[in-house]
This record gives sequence, structure tokens and C-alpha cells, in this order.
Amino acid sequence: MRKFFFLIVAALLAALSIPQAVRTSAAPKNRTINGKGNNLKHLSWGESGTTYLRIAEPAYADGISSIETGPSPRSISNRIFNDLGQNIFSENNTSQWGWAWGQFMDHDFGLRDETAAQSAPIPFTAKDPLESFTNDLGRIDFARTPQAPGTGTTTPRQQVNTLTSFIDGSGVYGVTDARLEWLRAGPVDGNLADNGAGLLLPGGYLPTAAARGDAKSAPATDLFGALNAFPSQAVIAGDVRANENIVLTAIHTLFAREHNRIVTALPANLPAETKFEIARRILGAEEQYITYTEFLPALGVQLPAYRGYNPTVNPGLSNEFATVGYRAHSMIHGQFDVAFDDGQYTAAQLRRFRAEGIGLGEEDGSPSLQIPLTVAFGNPGLLPQVGLGQLLKSLGAERQYRNDEQIDNTLRSVLFEVPKPGVSDPSACQEPVVDPRCFRVVQDLGAIDIQRARDHGMPLYDDMRRAYGLAPKTSFTAITGESTDSFPDDPTINHADPIDDPNILDFVKLLDKDGTVVAAKSSAAQEDVVTGIRRTTLAARLKAIYGSVDRVDAFVGMMSEQHVPGTEFGELQLAMWRRQFAAIRDGDRFFYLNDPVLKQIARTYGVTYTNPLAQIIKMDTGTTVQADVFKAVSAGSSDAESAPVPAPAPKKHVSAVAAPKAVLTRHVTTRAAAACTTRDGSRTSTVSAFDLRRRTTSPYHPRA
Repeated sequence: MRKFFFLIVAALLAALSIPQAVRTSAAPKNRTINGKGNNLKHLSWGESGTTYLRIAEPAYADGISSIETGPSPRSISNRIFNDLGQNIFSENNTSQWGWAWGQFMDHDFGLRDETAAQSAPIPFTAKDPLESFTNDLGRIDFARTPQAPGTGTTTPRQQVNTLTSFIDGSGVYGVTDARLEWLRAGPVDGNLADNGAGLLLPGGYLPTAAARGDAKSAPATDLFGALNAFPSQAVIAGDVRANENIVLTAIHTLFAREHNRIVTALPANLPAETKFEIARRILGAEEQYITYTEFLPALGVQLPAYRGYNPTVNPGLSNEFATVGYRAHSMIHGQFDVAFDDGQYTAAQLRRFRAEGIGLGEEDGSPSLQIPLTVAFGNPGLLPQVGLGQLLKSLGAERQYRNDEQIDNTLRSVLFEVPKPGVSDPSACQEPVVDPRCFRVVQDLGAIDIQRARDHGMPLYDDMRRAYGLAPKTSFTAITGESTDSFPDDPTINHADPIDDPNILDFVKLLDKDGTVVAAKSSAAQEDVVTGIRRTTLAARLKAIYGSVDRVDAFVGMMSEQHVPGTEFGELQLAMWRRQFAAIRDGDRFFYLNDPVLKQIARTYGVTYTNPLAQIIKMDTGTTVQADVFKAVSAGSSDAESAPVPAPAPKKHVSAVAAPKAVLTRHVTTRAAAACTTRDGSRTSTVSAFDLRRRTTSPYHPRA
């Protein structure tokens, strides 16, 4: 009986070893690299290189392509998004894995065409009374997204999603055969059939652009910060944004290792192509499993029960979700605290960390590295020095920031920037808050989010609510849940022109999760606050900026909504997430609950996709973390030591080339470019959407 069953499984898996070029008839037995053919009647649904779907009618000034005008995005940012350096954490104890996984998923299913189209710079007003930063450029650079072919002239301008819309491991494998071949072990000769089953992972880390000898021949990748001066040191992954920050680099590395672990667990006598496709299938299912059973529930996103694959559901990403709904940059910390044991790093390593701008502090009684986001940007060489398991563990030890209208200044003002030349101690530029005197150029992710929505013709806030089946809001207090939209009778505020008085942003009360008052400037004020009450209500500031509710930008209104209890979101953002993640699930023929081959692989080879994220971290790094990494625990918690995770399985990392040296390439004497570029210089972009959430920093979003 077992022999008979094995023959059935072998027959089903045989198609996995057939080169893509000859799989031209009937239903593909496995996913195509670009997503084409998932739906047998609508072959392009979910395919890379197709236009974003629209839920609402496009909103352009001329009905076709021109950007709608509105209040200055930087002016809005200074009055709405400025957090004054006050940490406010998730009220649901959601860990930093919330934004981190969200951004990793953004690298899997959403990336606009980053080719720079028309320039549409965001005004910067140095004399704004609420402006505290210097900007030598006098503007915030912004380039429009190119219009999709055949649109924007006589029909409304549309935009292209360059990735597949499925959760399919695109961030690991890419969406083209050329990129995949470069990433796989073996020669790069245009023939995938002679590649090995594993991914290129010298020393267990992602390969640099120079890993195969000629950095210029490596696949294109986005360059951030100091990598613009050292492009050969950029790492290459399935998605071009893997260098954005070391957290994203770490997760890309983790799942490349996971692919190789699965390959190693398969019988050695299986053909390389069969092992590769089995590992790819399992890894994609693992990402789906984590997303739908851990990530979404942790953020309070509940979907209707799964009823099987529905071929009438288009899984394509909507423009509204990609451009507005999946942007959660307020969740992202301006600093990563990585606890370590005494003696774990040498004195020389600690000196190098300090010279790089990394502070040394204490976290729950243990020494910790305090890595500013400005240092983490575009610095993949830092990851091997810190350690993959160490960094990933730190994400579960601390809560992410509350998903509200407030954005950390590392994202809101100095995105991708490093301290200017002449700064003697770069680590002091972000301790305890960002020091404007250290920087000379402003890049504001919140302002870019507003401008990107206008660029893509997003409807205004109430029209967006209508499109998602929600009733429009008729007052500013209805948006925010506050009691008044009037400025208070406060002697510290200029009543003649309150919206231009910096005092309107002062925090007057801080509360922890139990509603207990937290003293300002205390250590608890930086670690325990979940609610911050300002001198003026958010509703009052929104009213002073927009005048009327029906003029509010969709992104601003969405982020200003009070949260639905038990979730990280307001009504609108929650509705957008529910609709999109249900479509990605229901419209995917290969969704893990609809794929019988996964069970057959498990029975035959003992390899399964039902691995929580904690287990994958353990298997691929040897580091033990808490069982539910999406809920924060302190670094010293006993839960972090008792997660029911098996010992790491034997694994080997495919090392076709020598391991790269871990070199810090960011120097305080070099000011990073404010924008990011691809390694080949062909594209320019300022940020992505959860990429990271706040770039889609996603925490989430396809690229800004």
C-alpha cells in the first residue's frame, strides 16, 4: 500500500521538475514564477506586471491624470504626524513582529513601478512655525508613479503592480526566471535546469551583488543610504527592497535559510528541480500559514471562514489597499534594542558599533545594542555582526508603536539620512530623540504617503469609506472619537492663530495600558505609554487644516480614526485589510488549505508547512523565542525560554562562493542620498509602502 501511495505522489510531483518553458498545456501543477495561470479562465489575475485593481473611481483633478491639490503634505505632517519623540505603544501588546512581518509580506505581493515619472516635489517651508528641521534642498523630492500603458491620456491614469498579488514566496524567489537563476546555486547560463535545489547563501547570509564576481551583472536592487556609494555590498534577494533596513534583510535571510533547510530534509536522490519546487511550495504555504493564523489574528483582523478556492474572485491588489490601506508606518520604532549577554561581543566589536552610531544601553537588566533606524537603513553588512537570531529575537521582546497618526521622526523627517559631516558622536543624534541639528535634508514618509495617494488618484476620506461600504463621517470628532474640535481656552496657545502655534502639540497626560498616569520624562514614559493626550485634540487640528470633513485626505482620515476594540486599526483600515486579505486567500488556487499536494508531500517526505514563525526561527537560527512572537514579552521573560519548539533540524547553507566579510559601510562623514536608487541606477524611489511600514515601513505597504 505504501509503495502504491508513493507512486501516486511521485506522479503528482513529476510536473515539478518540468522546466517552465514546456509547461504550456492544461493546468500548471505548481505556481508559475510570475503568477500567470493561477486562475485557469483569467490567466493574468494576480500576475506580476498587471495594473492594480480599483475599488473606487479614480479621483484626478482633470478626471484623467492631474494630481488633486490640497493642504501641503509637510504642513499636515508637522501638525498631525509629529510625535515629538514620545513613544506610544500598541494597546494590544502586539510585538514589533507586527510591522516587520507586514513589511515582509509587502515585499511578497506589492511593489509599484518605481521608475521615476514626472517630478512633483512636496513644498518645504523653512519658516513654518512648527518646522524644526533644516532642509538644504528646500523641497522634498517626489516623482510620480509611471502611468500604466494605455492609460492617463483618454482614460484615467492607472498604475502597475510589478509583483504577483499572491503570498507565494516572491520576496525569496523573485518574479522572473533571470532573478531566480541568479539566486539559485549553480551557473547563470539561462538554463534553470542545471541549477541546484538550494539558494545561494554564503556563510548563511544573503549573497552580495559581488557574490558571483561581477557586481554589475547582479539583478537590480534598491540602494539605500550609504549603499549608493558601495553598491557591490548590497545584498540580493527575491525583492529589490531587501536592503531597506536590517530587520527586513534579516527576515529575507531567514526564509532563504528555510528554503535550504527544506531542501536538505528531502531525499538526496530526488532530482534537484523537484527538490527546489517542493521547497518553494512548502515555503509559500508557510508564509500563508503564518499570515493567516498568526499575523492577522495578532492585529485583530478576522476574516470570514474559508470556503475553498473561488475562481470568480480576482486576487489582484487594489490600488486603494496598496496606496492607502497597507501603510502602517506609525508602528515602526525609530530604534531597535537588541539585548545580548556579557561577553557576546568583543570590545573591538562594541567600539565599532559605537563608531557606527549604535548606542549601548540596558534592556530588562541585560546590556543592549541601541540601533537607530538611520543606522539600520541600507546597512546589510551590520546583520552578520549583530547576529540573525539575536536580531529576530529582539522583535518579539518589545511592543510595536501604536498604529495611529503619529510617526517617529526617523521616518517623518530623516528617512534614509545619516548625520551630517562633522558630527562627533552620531549615536547622540537619536538619543533620546532625533536631534534636528544633526541632519541637513528632510525626507518625510508621512508627507510622501499623502502625496502618493494624490498621485494615484485616491478618493478623499469619506469617499473611500463609501467605497468600502462604510457610512461617511459628518464631523471631525466622529473621525477621532474625541469630544471637541475646538481649540481650548489655554493661555499657552496663540488664539489668533492656534494652528501655527507649536504648543498645540504638547502632551499633557500620558497613560499606560491600565489607564494609570505616567509621569512625563520618566523611564516609564518611554516604555509603558499606550495613550498620549495633547494640549489640543486631533479633531481641532484636522478642522483647522481641512475646514470640512469632505476635504480630508484618505490616508490622514484613516490614520486618525479611533481603533476598533481589540484591533490595531480604525474602521476604514480594518475594512480595507479584511477585503484584500480575503481576496488574496479566496482567489488563490494554490492557497495552502486548497492544495492537496502539501499533504501528500508531508506523508511521503515528512516535510510540512504547519510551522509557526517561532519554530522557523528556531530551526534556522538555533535561537529560542516565545511561542507566539507576535505578542511581546520582555527579554528576561520565562516564556521566551519555554517555547514548545523542536531543536534545529540539520541544515547546510549552499555556499557556492566565499562568505562576505561583515563590514560596516556607513560612515558619519558621508551623507546618504535622501532617495534610494536601484543598483543599476535605472530607477529612483523615496520609499515603499508597509515597506515598513513607514516607507509600505509596509510597517506595510507596497512601495511609496
